[in-house]
Amino acid sequence: MQPLYDDMIPGITEHQAAYARRIAESLADVADCVVGAPVRGRADAERAVRGFENDDLDGVLVVMLTYGPSLRVTRVFDQMRLPVCLANIQPEPAVTPAWDMDDMTYNQGIHGAQDTANAMVRAGLPFDVVTEEWPSAAFAERVGRWARAARAATAWKRLRVGVFGYAMNGMGDARFDETALLRKLGPEIEVIAPGELHRTMAELPGSAVAALMEREDAAFEVDERLSKEEREDHARMQLGIEKLLVEHGCGAYSTHFDAIAEDGRFARLPMAAASSLMAEGYGFAGEGDVLAAAVVHAGHRLAGDGHFTEMYAMDFPTDSILMSHMGEGNWKVARDDEPVRLIKRPLGIGGLADPPTLLFRIKPGPATIASLVSLGGEDFRLVVAEGEVLDSQRLPSLEMPYGQFRPDSGIRGCMDGWLRAGGTHHMVMNLGRTAADWQVFCRLTGIEFVRV
Repeated sequence: MQPLYDDMIPGITEHQAAYARRIAESLADVADCVVGAPVRGRADAERAVRGFENDDLDGVLVVMLTYGPSLRVTRVFDQMRLPVCLANIQPEPAVTPAWDMDDMTYNQGIHGAQDTANAMVRAGLPFDVVTEEWPSAAFAERVGRWARAARAATAWKRLRVGVFGYAMNGMGDARFDETALLRKLGPEIEVIAPGELHRTMAELPGSAVAALMEREDAAFEVDERLSKEEREDHARMQLGIEKLLVEHGCGAYSTHFDAIAEDGRFARLPMAAASSLMAEGYGFAGEGDVLAAAVVHAGHRLAGDGHFTEMYAMDFPTDSILMSHMGEGNWKVARDDEPVRLIKRPLGIGGLADPPTLLFRIKPGPATIASLVSLGGEDFRLVVAEGEVLDSQRLPSLEMPYGQFRPDSGIRGCMDGWLRAGGTHHMVMNLGRTAADWQVFCRLTGIEFVRV
């Protein structure tokens, strides 16, 4: 209805455009904002959203500058490809006796927000809502949470997960309908033959291998028992995997120990490679688990430093769960007071030579675990638990990344809920309390959110 208001209050468009710019400036610490011109009708709305999509932005924050009838934006929301948040805000936080009709008009976005939200609901569009005083820290915090979730959700729509070989036989909780995952959430699978990795490793220049080993010498405490041959072979595997991920356009990947071992051309499994590639921002999961690799990728975008892990054993005296995996873990979540060690480590699984492995304990403090569950068809669920990584005991015989996670709901309540919800045995861990972030992510992607 902006043309009507322009006649009633000359200059209102420019006045409210300045308000929109102030909002964007207030959010500079939590999001990179591109401010569109005020939308005065259907053509403006469609032009603005096309521009946002063509510029590869992560989401659209809708701010009502005045009342806006929803039929002007109904087609926009029906065809919207970006995550949306409706900021239910107004220029002034309080109604005062000094207000005149101009002030009433400037601050009347609330009923436009209702009409607009109704249009999104009718279009079946997932969206988030933030009702706050816009200059407040709470507003910035909530929009920042949405922006991170939008970044993760949009990245998923473009995500390709590389699988070296095949998924582990018999592992049912990682099975899903590949086309349903692509239709509903976006990630697609790119199968990469182990032979392609072997050829890529052989073609790598020695200078690149030496440079990686120098970086490891600077970053890690390197086991003296590791031979030059073992380290060079590991370095070639890491560099080869990364080169193929770039060539295939993959932001996440999974390897399966049987697929590598059965090929017959590899000397060892790529354990340390997975840890360092996760530290570089790639999603990862073991055993060809695409769902877990995708959720680790989302964890990177949503909260930073996604760490692939699984529940190994329960420790009832400390009300905690031992978290670990075969040897892969994001070393960015390691304790600050202990070095990350690159060790020579015997491993019977796969029947190959000892794989260099990065060993560390997870940093104590708040943490969150999340598991992506396929319920069949296009229905997916995210099972989430918040808690704390304990400053716990050392386990000298455990030669792989580990830590003990105490859920807020206790080991009994957490595990009862996790199992009832079908939580899988592979998951992402992020340091910090991020359940609220995952909840917004689920709201934007249409995934069922279950907190245990």
